[in-house]
Order: sequence, then structure tokens, then C-alpha cells
Amino acid sequence: MKAVQSNIVSYAKTDANARTAAESGDRIEWVKVSLVFLPLATPVSDAKVLTGRQKPLTEIAFIFAEIRTRDGHEGIGFGYSKRAGGPGMYAHAKEIAPNLLGEDPSDISKLFTKLLWAGASMGRSGLTTQAIAPFDIALWDLKAKRAGLPLAKLLGAHRDSVQCYNTSGGYLHTPLDQVLKNVQISRESGIGGIKLKVGQPDLAIDVQRVGEVRKLLGGDFPLMVDANQQWDRQKATRACRAFEDFDLTWIEEPLDAYDFEGHAQLAERFDTAIATGEMLTSAGEHAQLIMAEGSDFIQPDAPRVGGITPFLEIMALGAFKGRKLAPHFAMEIHLHLAAAYPIEPWLEHFEWLGPMFNEQMHLRDGRMYVSDRPGLGFSLSEQAIAWRADSEEFGKRP
Repeated sequence: MKAVQSNIVSYAKTDANARTAAESGDRIEWVKVSLVFLPLATPVSDAKVLTGRQKPLTEIAFIFAEIRTRDGHEGIGFGYSKRAGGPGMYAHAKEIAPNLLGEDPSDISKLFTKLLWAGASMGRSGLTTQAIAPFDIALWDLKAKRAGLPLAKLLGAHRDSVQCYNTSGGYLHTPLDQVLKNVQISRESGIGGIKLKVGQPDLAIDVQRVGEVRKLLGGDFPLMVDANQQWDRQKATRACRAFEDFDLTWIEEPLDAYDFEGHAQLAERFDTAIATGEMLTSAGEHAQLIMAEGSDFIQPDAPRVGGITPFLEIMALGAFKGRKLAPHFAMEIHLHLAAAYPIEPWLEHFEWLGPMFNEQMHLRDGRMYVSDRPGLGFSLSEQAIAWRADSEEFGKRP
């Protein structure tokens, strides 16, 4: 009996000098939120402009978050809005930013939930989640920098490069002869795929443009089209049928983004893959799309769904259900996430954000390569700072 008591006493002994993780963790002491407007050299039009739903895109609003900790670690992240909503996102980001002060930057999932519930009365998707994204992305950037690793490597990369396609040369406002020139330039620059905007009032014009580009590229080069939610189910069915002979990699957003059932019917009916998801603004909405069998390619956008934390949830479910991945926009962030996806993904190339950052990305032989820079691998340029419309700081200035 005495031997048993002795063992219990021995088991209960602790090191008086030991500290718990909560006691030893780093703490966030400073946060800066900025509103930056990126002007576009040429106004951009897609199918939504032709229908009068939206005006041509002339600028993009970015919300940047910069975070610094007591131990001197730093991270940067961003969210964005096209046409409208940027000032609203910025206002909400400023409201919730103080919730980060004093928190351990390693507790990223906890902090995402804290920020989500700080604005939950406005909903848990849409503007409220998009306003969280700059902070969540900055925390992941910080975590990877602290580890001395590119974010892709911190997450566990399946590859060191991702096949990359270009969108910006094939908008509806661009005449066909210029589209063909843009396609040739993109191909010669090392792009691995071309995406064209479709959704003209006359489907025959779309078919002609796609046919001319396919002829230029040849039969083996990856080609995609994007309707930007232009069609109803009947028009989408006709368009998908008309495009079947072009051997497209996918047809993107043929229907309203929330018509999961309609997208599923098209995916089942036609050989050409269906892609959608860029307009969804939470992991929950993407889960509905995936579980409804609504697409062959999922297209989440980390800044739109609330950051990298919910994006990883979408990736996990997408991989489990065997979906291919083609993230929307923000290649500076999505390169790392796509590199960590188990099924071979695509990366969308937009050169628009180039002036915002000091660093360049590495494109070669149709693929974008993950650099060896820690974190996301970018920092704000002097030009981005010059475009800053407003900023606010919280906590102790570093």
C-alpha cells in the first residue's frame, strides 16, 4: 500500500520553473489598417457590364493589415473589393482590429473566430468575413516568417510550382484582333493557359471568339471561358453545348453563383468541366457548393472567404470530395495555398497587383514557382504607400 502512495506522490510532482504555453507565448502589440486604391490603366468590362448590372471596373480597393508582436515578429495581409464596398470593409476592419491586441499570434483559428463573432450581428459571410481576411492572412504570413519558411512549406507543399493561366487579355471590351495578340504575348511570356470572357448578347460572337483563339493556340493548349454568371439555365445549356467541341479546360460561372443545383446539372450533363465559387464569401457557402456536386473545379478566394483559415477548411473538404482547385485572383496568396493542395491545381495570373509589391513572382514554362522568401514573400512598395487613402493604428507603435 505504501508503494502505491509513493508512486502517486511522484506522479504529482511538477517543475516549479516550468511555464505553460499560455504563459510563454508571444503577444500582438500593434496593428495597422490601411485603405489603398489601385487604379487600372484601362477600364475592364465583363458580362455583368453588358447586362447593365455593373459599371466598368476602373479601380480596386485594398485593405491592408500589418501586425507586429512583442517579440518583434511581423506579418502583412490584404483584402480587396471591386467597384463598391471597400470603404465599408475598411470601416469594419477598424472596428474589430483592437480585438487582436494582447492575443497570442499563434492562435490563428481562435482569433478568426473572435473577429467573426465581433461582427456577427452583421452576419458571418459577406463584408464581415471579408474584413477579417487581412488580419487572418497577416497572421499566417507572420507565422511562416517566424518559422523561416515560405507559407506553402509551412502548410506542407505537394509541389514547388503551380500551372498558371492568364485572364486579363481576354475581356469582352477587347476587340478580337487585340485578344489574339494578347494571347500570343501571354503564351510567349510563359503562361500555361488562357481564359476568355464570354457572355455576349449573341452567343455566336462568343463562339467565334473562342474558336479563333482555339485555332491560334492549337488543340492541346489549355483554354478556359468565364461567363461571370451571365446566363440562365436554358442559355447556359445552349452555351455549354456550343462549347463542347473546343476541348475547354472548364466553363466558369455559367449561372448565378448561388445556383448550386443548376451548376450540378451542367457538370453532370456535359463533358466540359464546370468551375465556380469565386463569389462565395464563407467556408459554409463553399461547403454547400461542394456537397451539392455543383462544380468540377472549386474557385475559392481567400480574401473573400475571410482569409487563409477558412480557405484551408474549403481545401480539406474539396480534396476529400475529389474536387480540382483553381483559386480566384490574388495569386500572391493563392500560389502558396494551391501548392499545398493534394490534387494538381491551377493558379490565376493577374499582373494588376504588380505595382503594389516590391517583389516579383517567378513564372516559367507555364508554371508559377514558390520563392524561397519566408511567409507570403511580399512587402508593400512605395507606389502602394502613395496610393494609400487612409490608415489607422492600434496598440503600441513599434
